[in-house]
Formats: sequence, C-alpha cells, structure tokens
Amino acid sequence: MSIISQKNKNTNEIEKLTFAQKQRLSFIDFTLLFKGSINRKELTEKFEMGLANATRDLTLYKELAPLNIDFNAQDRSYLQAKTFKPLFSYDSKQTLAKLSHKISDGFDGVMEVAFPVDAPLQLNVPDIFIVARIVQAILKGKAISIIYTSLSSGSKAREIVPHTIIDNGLRWHVRGYDRKTNSFRDFVITRISKVTLQDKHVDEFETAIEDNQWMRKMDLHIVPHPTNVKFPQAIELDYGMDGGMLQLTVRAALVGYLLRRWNVDCTEDSSLKGGEYQLWLSNRQTLYGAKNLAIAPGYQE
Repeated sequence: MSIISQKNKNTNEIEKLTFAQKQRLSFIDFTLLFKGSINRKELTEKFEMGLANATRDLTLYKELAPLNIDFNAQDRSYLQAKTFKPLFSYDSKQTLAKLSHKISDGFDGVMEVAFPVDAPLQLNVPDIFIVARIVQAILKGKAISIIYTSLSSGSKAREIVPHTIIDNGLRWHVRGYDRKTNSFRDFVITRISKVTLQDKHVDEFETAIEDNQWMRKMDLHIVPHPTNVKFPQAIELDYGMDGGMLQLTVRAALVGYLLRRWNVDCTEDSSLKGGEYQLWLSNRQTLYGAKNLAIAPGYQE
C-alpha cells in the first residue's frame, strides 16, 4: 500500500472515532513526536482513566500507525520508531504556541469557534520536525549534530548540547553548548536544516547549570521615557507599572532581546530621541557582564 493511500485510510478511520478517542490518540501522537516515548501512566494521569483503557488506546494507535511506535519491554514504554510519521497534522505556529504555554494535548480540533484574535506577522516559522528533534535532545540530555547556516561562514556541520528553546519575539532560538567554540550560544532555529541525535556522553560543563549567562538573573527598573513621553501615565498603564516603574527579573542571556523588543533606551542620560523610545532603563548598571547587549538600544560600556 502506498504512503498516500495509507494516509487516506488513516484519515477515514480517524473520522469514525469519537471526539474523546481523537483527543487521546492525538496526545499519544504529540507525545511521541516531541518526547520520543510514552507509557500507560502518562495516559491515565492525563485523562483520568484506567490502565485497561490506556492499553486499548495504545493498541488502537498502533493499528492506525504501525510504523510509528515500538514497544520497549524493559520499562514497558512505547518509543518513537525511526519510521515515525505523525498521524495528525500540526500547524507550526499553533504548535509552537502550545509548547510555549505548556499545552501538550496536541489536538487542533478542540477549538471550533473562530476567536477574534490576531497578531502581527512574524518571520519564517521553524520546521516543526526540527523543533521536535531539539526538544527530544533536551529532554533526554543528548547532544545533536546540526547543519547550520550562519551569516559569517555559510552552511556547516556543528555539534551542540541544547538546553532551552527561546522565542525572542522575532525569531525562535535554541540555546546550548557549542562544541566548536567551547561556549554557550544561541542558534536561530530557521537556520538549522538537519538535526541528528547523538549518543555521545554529555559532560556537566556542557549543561545549563554551567551556562553562567543563563543562570544569572538581572533586575531591571524600567520607567516611562523622561523626555520622549508627554503623558507617562499612559505608559504606566500599558506595562502595568507600580509607582511609575516596572521591575523585572530577566536572565542575562535574554536581557538584550527584551530591551531590543521593547525599544528600551539604555543610555545613561536617556538621550535617545524618537517616538519609538517610550521606555528608559533607570538602573543600567545592572547590565554589567551581560554578553548580548550589542542589540540593546543606546547601550555602551
């Protein structure tokens, strides 16, 4: 049977299922895609069901997608097969939003009402299968080999130990230890064209706990811009300021992204002009030691 006819058969079989069955099968599919494994306990806890029902759902999933799942008798779990192809379709933008908000059912059919909510266009959305491989590597504490295209050196193979996926408001990044430069760095996910999980040992110095810029927290004091804003009360309402100030605690590795995204004037004397600069960082000394401040508006050491 061809892949296309098998897909059509699966679609017809899924349409015959109840809404609750679709939800549970979608959870199995979603968990296999991003975590790489699933067990009966995860199903029973998610849907408050008995073990027998969980077994039936896993059996049904295997009948619909026999090439997607392998049984691991050692710990009685089900693993993502090398021939895995998602049983359900996933919209990249919606799925990334679910991941960032820790929603893990993966079922896109729950919301049947068209809510009147919209957002500005973003840059290219990452390939969801690239993201899935990275998430698996992070959860399993594995290194990955990637093909990465940079502005300075073009497309080359890199080996990194990822620990976090980041949405900086414009692009999605993965942060991790770069074995080429022996340093922690951010990699734009849309520039990654291939991901392969490695079985090599990961040393402790390559993990998030040793990422000083990630572990370090900075306290930011953000206020309405002293010269560019005529009515500071409007800005105070926009940002939920208390006493004319917004206090945030941000990781050093992320502080540049936030300051750039919000157009926060980081000059010592609030000297940046223009209507886009409605905020000023009143305690710029807190930024000492952060490494991604080249993108912070007006910041100079």
